[in-house]
Amino acid sequence: MKRPTVREIAACAGVSQGAVSYALNGRRGVSEATRNRILEIARQLGWTPGGGTHRHVRRSGTLGVVVRRPAAALAGEPFLGALMSGIQRAPATGSASLLMRAAPSHAAELEIYRRWHREQTVGGVLLVDLRTGDTRPDELAAIGLPAVALGGPLGRSDLPSVWMNDRQTMRGVLEYLAALGHRSVVRVAGPEAFLRTRTRTDAFVAAACRLRLADARTVHSDFSDEGGADTARRILRSKRPPTALVFDNDAMAVGGLVAAQGLGLRVPADLSIVAGDDSGLCRLVRPALSAVQWPVAEFGALAVSLLRRVIDGGNAADTCTSAPAFAIRGSTGPIARR
Repeated sequence: MKRPTVREIAACAGVSQGAVSYALNGRRGVSEATRNRILEIARQLGWTPGGGTHRHVRRSGTLGVVVRRPAAALAGEPFLGALMSGIQRAPATGSASLLMRAAPSHAAELEIYRRWHREQTVGGVLLVDLRTGDTRPDELAAIGLPAVALGGPLGRSDLPSVWMNDRQTMRGVLEYLAALGHRSVVRVAGPEAFLRTRTRTDAFVAAACRLRLADARTVHSDFSDEGGADTARRILRSKRPPTALVFDNDAMAVGGLVAAQGLGLRVPADLSIVAGDDSGLCRLVRPALSAVQWPVAEFGALAVSLLRRVIDGGNAADTCTSAPAFAIRGSTGPIARR
């Protein structure tokens, strides 16, 4: 018999998915009567505890992260390095370590979670790279692993999240470029399937409409410098090239800068460029790149602190980081007269 999902159990029991997660995992948050009723309905649907899912067990001090990305993208993306640095710098409440695995597919990722839970390898997991229509929150709840999502807010009581204010930031970047006279702006975004890409796209569209930037649009790449360079060349060779490019990360922005200079464009006289992480790459190139300073290290540290509260059975709610800053450097300037 197929193992029932948290959503299916919740529908049959007439309760929230969060209540089901609390009941199956032996966590506080539901009454004993409700817990027993949910467990009974779950058993009738074919659910089994599987290694102590709904019993209080000794939790490992290790935290887990599974990343499902191409290896080339992992090697060249500063965001992940800054995130891991923040995770390691989280205030310690005891000895803890981070176990990171790469998975080639969704099925492989789930198998890692199941093995970790079965062998009690980790006490909880940080769920990264949220996708539109992501089924992993329900699947993790069914497995029985405490988790915190990096991205959101999701508004789920059983899966608290840490998030950054993408909407406010996209609005600020476009307002800055519009004040310099730029009316044609193209944003080079990451993969369309990622939830944070969609959130930023929605914010970009809303800000462009409010500023009446009719020639503002988003195109997608793969977070790599090669992808950024190829995408920039295609955009800049079009019949109506933009006067400004906004990249979702630094690797793509550096690739875009090199591509623009290779086409004979002067930055910022002919083209302004904004990067998306403000890693050391932004200050090594010439001109140095203006960049959004996302609080990525804080993002990781908050996620760890929140996950420890979840593991300990405490209250945990969606948490927003401090506001991103914007570093203005030599890659942005007033639009040149044409």
